[in-house]
Amino acid sequence: MKAIKITYYATTALISFAMLFSTYAYLTKPELKQAFQHLGFPDYFRIELAIAKLLAAIALWVPVRLIKETAYIGLAISFISGFIAHLNMQDSIGHTLYPVFVLAILIVSYVTYTKTANN
Repeated sequence: MKAIKITYYATTALISFAMLFSTYAYLTKPELKQAFQHLGFPDYFRIELAIAKLLAAIALWVPVRLIKETAYIGLAISFISGFIAHLNMQDSIGHTLYPVFVLAILIVSYVTYTKTANN
């Protein structure tokens, strides 16, 4: 059980820090503004996604199951959508697979969360 808790906290921290960094980058880096344009998204979507990722990073630590699971679902949709968007634009393998890599970490966080929540 101790290993499961350590894995949960480690993967949840990784996801949270990644989402906080994404929030910062989406709002401050001109190259990400260009990346969203490249993917065909309007500029307001970049800002909405930054706010959503910030809220999700916080929600993953809230001890309310509905809030936490809503964050997991929202992030999963975001990562799958990112993968599809990069695949559609035939971007590099690194840009295309990064959302899948982060999704895998999110899944480990969720699975370990459900194991710790049920005990």
